[in-house]
Amino acid sequence: MKRSSPRTPDTESSHLRFADNKLLPALFGAHDRNLAKIEQALGVTLSSRGNEVAISGPEEEAQAAGAVLRSLYDRLARGQSVGSGEVEAALRLARDGASGRPARDSSSLDQVSVIETRRRSITTRSVAQARYVEAMRNHELVFGLGPAGTGKTYLAVAVAVSMYLSGQVDRIVLSRPAVEAGERLGFLPGDIREKVDPYLRPLYDALHDMMPADAVAKRLEAREIEIAPLAFMRGRTLANAFIILDEAQNTTPVQMKMFLTRMGENARMVVTGDLSQIDLPAGTGSGLKDALITLEGMPGAAFVHFSHADVVRNPLVTRIVRAYEAEEKARADAGDDGGRERRRR
Repeated sequence: MKRSSPRTPDTESSHLRFADNKLLPALFGAHDRNLAKIEQALGVTLSSRGNEVAISGPEEEAQAAGAVLRSLYDRLARGQSVGSGEVEAALRLARDGASGRPARDSSSLDQVSVIETRRRSITTRSVAQARYVEAMRNHELVFGLGPAGTGKTYLAVAVAVSMYLSGQVDRIVLSRPAVEAGERLGFLPGDIREKVDPYLRPLYDALHDMMPADAVAKRLEAREIEIAPLAFMRGRTLANAFIILDEAQNTTPVQMKMFLTRMGENARMVVTGDLSQIDLPAGTGSGLKDALITLEGMPGAAFVHFSHADVVRNPLVTRIVRAYEAEEKARADAGDDGGRERRRR
């Protein structure tokens, strides 16, 4: 591949040489698709010849492009795959996470964490995700906070599965509040599992992405993996377990306190939620918001905040989240007295 662009005084040119030519087709992508994506994202020009890639463009962007290519090549050298998601992840990390500023070196890329599960190796795709995984590995209680699509639940389940498979915990407990039914599920058709499954389906989906279906079914039967609505947690003490509470913004303060006090010996807890998507009845306070105020600075607890820059779903999701955040900020700046009055009611 060879492309040309006008040089300006603030551009620099550098060359990368890769030792193993066999890895370069996967590095460059079909029809040099990966190189084109890096060029478009960073505003640089990449020209490949043999086992070398020439990089030209503004200094910081050129350095970021080099860091991305080295990171992706190292991944291939370790026997891992490189696809569109991995390229986007490397670009996000090279841009120094949420700041959007190109990194001057590859230090941001060193923060990548890899989680090993039965079905796949999962690599973090942003600085915030890497910090989140490290927090879950090093703290007994972790809060993952931010918009949809940032991997809060998926990564929590991945770490839980990894710790379970390595014998660090004996079981996994996954829970969600069933807000739409007010935790009273009797009017729904079917047995108790059929009643609660629609609320817990995202947790099942994440599990099946990391373990074979028969292994999931076997462990569910043995209760080594348990998926239950929050209402079923009352009165229990959970020891030697990795416990996840998803959609925690839809808990009440009483429910949140009840959940947090279920922690037993050798237990890990992860609480995930998005305070911009509270579905509780009007006038009901969020247990997640209350916990953030109450537990701030408490030893043993970690708080990891995600932003729209960490969204790893369809790029349109990032733009949707950013648009809603901008609208909410505009309303706050304009002093939406009518909106505040409605919320007080």
